[in-house]
Amino acid sequence: MDVSALHDRRWSRRLRRTLDAPARWEILDLPSGKLADAVEALPLGPYRDALRGVWLGHPLHPGLVQLPIGCWTSAGLLDFTPGAQRSADALVAIGLLTAAPTALSGWVDWARLDPPRRRTGLVHALANTTGVLLYAGSLAARCRGRRARGRLLGLAGLAAISGGGVLGGHLAYAQAAGPNRAAAASRLAPADWVGLGPVDDFPPGEPVRRTAGDLPVVVVREGERCHVLAERCAHLSGPLADGTVADGCLRCPWHGSEFRLRDGEVASGPATSPQPVFETRVLSGHLEARLPGAG
Repeated sequence: MDVSALHDRRWSRRLRRTLDAPARWEILDLPSGKLADAVEALPLGPYRDALRGVWLGHPLHPGLVQLPIGCWTSAGLLDFTPGAQRSADALVAIGLLTAAPTALSGWVDWARLDPPRRRTGLVHALANTTGVLLYAGSLAARCRGRRARGRLLGLAGLAAISGGGVLGGHLAYAQAAGPNRAAAASRLAPADWVGLGPVDDFPPGEPVRRTAGDLPVVVVREGERCHVLAERCAHLSGPLADGTVADGCLRCPWHGSEFRLRDGEVASGPATSPQPVFETRVLSGHLEARLPGAG
């Protein structure tokens, strides 16, 4: 066996264990719970869903992150470019200005995570906060003419932000805090119409769980019409069949995402992706459904 390859695998496993570790730190539950309550209490109104990225169809935070990181990375390069000191200073300042909305969008997403992911997210936020404070110190030093100190603090801030970014990527992808959990519906659903049972088996206004091939679905009957949606919430796979129906929307019991029954669009986050909706028909008193475009 190639010894170097074995060493690389061991190093990779150690790195993954390090990144996974914060999710097991239960000591973070008390502060993270209080912080989450504080974030939920912020009077953001409709701006809360805007910060989540509901209008975009996926979380807004990863896109906003590019603003401060881009400014600070560029400032780090310009710090060592002759005659570019003022430009570097300006980029540090712009990065600090854009860090505020970036952080707020991240906190809004974080507040509705489950405890293990919230622990990881808190460590991610602490690393980024450290980076922001270091850059604030860097800007203050630059304004006082202490350029060497400003560059050093900037490099330290970039290191902290980079570490936080790696952990944030692990949270988003390895721990799946951000993906659309309902995206697999098109692959799991049958290619043609599938029977879900007699219409009379679905009490009006009550979500009922059924399966369409390998895909769990939820059926909600409104008068003479039946709505069929993918059953696992796009946010964190909450069981929509255990949710509630009000004002033409289905509310997830886990984190409160609301989806319009008629088209699956997000009426209220934290979900950002629409819930897949099936076409329906009734034949001889039996409900059948299929994804649009199938068959």
